[in-house]
Parts: sequence; structure tokens; C-alpha cells
Amino acid sequence: MTSEIRRTFYPIVNCADTAKSMEWLERAFGFEPREVHRDDAGNIVHAEMTFDTGILMFGNGEPGKTALYVAVDDPDAHHDRAKAAGAEITAELSDKEYGSRDYAARDLDGNQWYFGTYRP
Repeated sequence: MTSEIRRTFYPIVNCADTAKSMEWLERAFGFEPREVHRDDAGNIVHAEMTFDTGILMFGNGEPGKTALYVAVDDPDAHHDRAKAAGAEITAELSDKEYGSRDYAARDLDGNQWYFGTYRP
């Protein structure tokens, strides 16, 4: 029996406050909430957001222990939107030797995000 390997994957990120991070991603970049599961106390235990053809998942874990790299088509415009939405830019735009153009930002809840072009 041969099993097929799926080529689609969904990165998971753990945030100090998932709801705040989701609100920021929606306001700053147009991510759309797709699915949200809460525990009995109302805390988000799993959530999914879509952006174009991608899906970003949020799950339980140690807050602040996961950094997520998000590939974008236009990092310069993306950088400006992040700043306009209140992000602290922790690493300014720079061209990398491997061909990517990246920057890093901390969202309103203090979560670290990395954005840039993807160049295999």
C-alpha cells in the first residue's frame, strides 16, 4: 500500500494572547478568521486564519516560545502596514544573502513575527 504525502502544511504558532494576535493580523494584513475553538472559560485553544491560499493555525503551548516566519510578496508594503497597525519593528527591512528581503515585528501583545519574501 502506497500512501501519498500531502504537500500542503499549516504552520502553528503559540501566542501569549491568541485573540489579540488574531485581531492584529486581521486589522494589519487582512487575515480572516476561519475556525475558533474555546475552552469552558472562553479561552481560545485552537484557531485558524486564512490569507489568500494559506492557513495559519494557533494552538496551545508555551507563550513566547514560538517564532513564525510568514512569506509575503511585497515585504516593503507589508512592513509599512505592520507599523501602521501598531507593531514595534524589531529588525528593519534587509536583503539577505540567500535572496530574501526580511523584517521582524512585535505585535501589540509582544509576540515576535518574521516576515519576508521566500526564495528557495
